[in-house]
Amino acid sequence: MKRLLFFICASHNILLHAQSEEDNFPPPSEPPELTARRTTNMINVDGRLDEEDWSRGEVVSNFFRREPRQGGSVKYDTEVKFLYDEKNLYIGAWCKDSVGLKGIRVQDLRRDFSWGNNDIFGVALDPQNLKQYAQAFQTTPYGNQRDFQNFSGSSFDSGWNTLWKVRTPRDSKGYTVEMAIPFKTLRYDLPKDGKPTTWGVTMVRYARRDIEVSSYPAIPQSFTPYRMTYAARLRGVEVPPPSANIRIEPYTLYQYDQAKEGGSNITSGNSKLGGDVKWAVNPRTVVDLTLNTDFAQADVDRAVNNLERFNIFFPERRQFFLENSGVWAGGFQRSIRPFFSRRIGLQGNFNAQPAPIDFGARFTQRTDKQAIAGLFVRQGHTKTSQASNFGVARYLRNYSRENNIGVMITHRSDEEASDIGLESDNNTTITVDGQIRPTSQWDIQYLMTSSFDEQSGKNGYAGRVFIGRQTNKSYLTWVTEVIGNNYDPGIGFVRQTNVIRHNPGWYYIWRPKTDFIRRWDPGLYVEYNSDANDPSSFQQSSLYIFPVYTWFRDNSFLKISFTPTWQNINFDFAPLGLAIDQDEYFYIRYDLRYNTDQSKIWSVLASYSFGDFYDGSRQLIRLSGRLAPIPHAAITIDYERNNLRNIGSENQKLSTDLVTLGSRLALNPRIQLSALYQYNAFDEQGRWNVRASWEYQPLSFVYLVFNNTRINGLENPIREQQFICKLTFLKQF
Repeated sequence: MKRLLFFICASHNILLHAQSEEDNFPPPSEPPELTARRTTNMINVDGRLDEEDWSRGEVVSNFFRREPRQGGSVKYDTEVKFLYDEKNLYIGAWCKDSVGLKGIRVQDLRRDFSWGNNDIFGVALDPQNLKQYAQAFQTTPYGNQRDFQNFSGSSFDSGWNTLWKVRTPRDSKGYTVEMAIPFKTLRYDLPKDGKPTTWGVTMVRYARRDIEVSSYPAIPQSFTPYRMTYAARLRGVEVPPPSANIRIEPYTLYQYDQAKEGGSNITSGNSKLGGDVKWAVNPRTVVDLTLNTDFAQADVDRAVNNLERFNIFFPERRQFFLENSGVWAGGFQRSIRPFFSRRIGLQGNFNAQPAPIDFGARFTQRTDKQAIAGLFVRQGHTKTSQASNFGVARYLRNYSRENNIGVMITHRSDEEASDIGLESDNNTTITVDGQIRPTSQWDIQYLMTSSFDEQSGKNGYAGRVFIGRQTNKSYLTWVTEVIGNNYDPGIGFVRQTNVIRHNPGWYYIWRPKTDFIRRWDPGLYVEYNSDANDPSSFQQSSLYIFPVYTWFRDNSFLKISFTPTWQNINFDFAPLGLAIDQDEYFYIRYDLRYNTDQSKIWSVLASYSFGDFYDGSRQLIRLSGRLAPIPHAAITIDYERNNLRNIGSENQKLSTDLVTLGSRLALNPRIQLSALYQYNAFDEQGRWNVRASWEYQPLSFVYLVFNNTRINGLENPIREQQFICKLTFLKQF
């Protein structure tokens, strides 16, 4: 333990003696300006930019290189122009590439693709000049659409989907982008003097082949391209008065279920009607309503074999709860979430079986000074769970340049269900949180929350402090979390109760001027856990040391790390059914990982973890492969094997295999077919999820979904099949 305390003190000393602010220049006192011109003729959004109006547009071309090294000349030049008419803002971009089609990197044609393995052009707008909020629109050379909200330049709300159009033809000199963003999609205020408006705007180009990221205007390398305090000013747009901006999205669905358990066979078929309504009351206020909500088309969770003492976090995948999720306290970390929407729509606490959502409503209002939000959802009664009401209220106040403080209240009311022997219950949490940025490099976040549960009569508390400093050459962080034994957020998530957790860390960022290594990030993270009700009672600690964390010039990656770990098992603990004797343990785990360039036609990833595990040993092998000969087709395979030996006084052993196969076929970004198969040898469970989607008009879909689950590792094997046909229609007024 003395050795561990030494490392903690050393890490703290590193934080206190941070390096100088390397190359992180402040926002300009006078932002650069660009002008949008009114069109004289109709713009046909086909990506060709051949209308005469485009020839008269003002060209923006002086992009700033952010990666692979900050500053210097940009290899992949980009020219952008802005036009507008009475309905749309148009963005036209010519993304130059000397090798044309041969240089394009696009992995697949899915919507809301991830940053990293695709060529990308994007624009972020701040129509209300809030400086802490942006609406971003991105595309690939094949016209995939990605839209999201960004908060404070770092937190993302990828569940935000809105109406806009893009086309991206490709040729021997690169690709062009033509976007049409309807004004009724954006939130803005009319200038009081009747003059053309001024908006904040940033743009980004990612040339994946050489990992070159460039932006306009200049934004430091260590920040995202959505740090709107650095935004340029887009002038000249004569915006129309905001419309009623009402969006309705009804759906109809037919679902057929067949279940076999033991000798019984149950089939059922039913139809559903429901939908959503979004009303922008004014540019700053939005009301969302949902009725008889259904999420049949949402991505399925991947199976996980948990060998740790902590709860597994499964991210939200349902559209209604994803949108505007960034407004809730604690929404961007996975340890303490007073509100976690995955608790809604489930039978009981974390039961995987869904419960019907009868209706819901959400209110969101944002200004440059504050944000106000509220959510109410009514969940229906099932054969195993009572009806429940969920409510969340949120107030956030902005002050100074990028600081805020907020309060949030959640309430869950479970109704009595005498037919299944369940009593009523009420659960409430109150949370205070905030963010402080004393300089652009430093980020301080804090959260304090308490809970009260009526049925148990228990009050609980939890708190979290995050301190981080990011520059172009290093990253330092300190996290301290305290979660009381009685903290129980009825609509929330906690990684663990009765714990005090300290987690300082640091890594250095080195970009050597060689032809071999692109970036090397060696570093160290410390974690120390003790009981919250008795801080002297040690739980667990570890040192995560990674001297090799390296990207090569071909963008392959190598990691070599080792993790000394101290454990105090003083409770009943049996991960995957292997009973761990109550005792103190020390062991070291070693980890090797290598992957090729993940953006190429084929790529592989291999990792090997080995070493002691409590009083035995553990060997973990992970292998992944991906083949994407064209963006229209991709096949993936993932394999994981755990070998555990000599665990506990009975020298238990266990081997598990987890296999995941995936495929995606696309005629274009609007017609796609995906399939996922998983087999977990631990419980002999196999699952199929097959989804076909057709976006027959913007954000209106036809879905066909097939699910098949078999669990043979039970006394009574289970087989479930489900077929769903769903039609959605979106109309915006």
